[in-house]
Amino acid sequence: MQVNDNEPVDITAPPEAPEAVAASADVDAAPAADQAPVLEESLRQAELKAAEYHDAWLRAKAEAENVRRRAQEDIVKASKYSIDRFARELLAVKDSLEAALSTETLTVDSVRSGTELTLKQLVAAFEKSALTEINPLGQKFDPHHHQAISVVESQQEPNTVVTVLQKGYLLADRVLRPALVVVAKSTT
Repeated sequence: MQVNDNEPVDITAPPEAPEAVAASADVDAAPAADQAPVLEESLRQAELKAAEYHDAWLRAKAEAENVRRRAQEDIVKASKYSIDRFARELLAVKDSLEAALSTETLTVDSVRSGTELTLKQLVAAFEKSALTEINPLGQKFDPHHHQAISVVESQQEPNTVVTVLQKGYLLADRVLRPALVVVAKSTT
């Protein structure tokens, strides 16, 4: 009787005849021989599947890197050319100023009308770019939009803007420059 380390031995069973042991070994060998090609085929299929998944992972990783790189390039371009629309609008203003200066015979009226036209062009460029003026004369002081330069006694209600020294500007809804103002205090 052969003892296999992996199989339990029944010590109460009678010893087997050598012929029975040989026949048993032939029966066990046949399924093992049939299983080898099946196992090799399964291993080959698993390796192909693993290679396929690895290739897909590498492609996805490369695509993600390309998307990240393109996004970075877009951010750089956006910051570099973000003022493009506003700059195009200002070109008309510059052209008007150059035309006014190139005129040989300047009169006060022609300079005034040219300046008014140029100012209208500039205001239109501001409007198209969502750049709005803050002129808070007579309004309540707002520290988010105004910068108080001084406080003066006035007949107006306290914390009211009495003088605007320099207009402020908003870009969309963000303060680009606060208005410089003089604020009223009570006359007590």
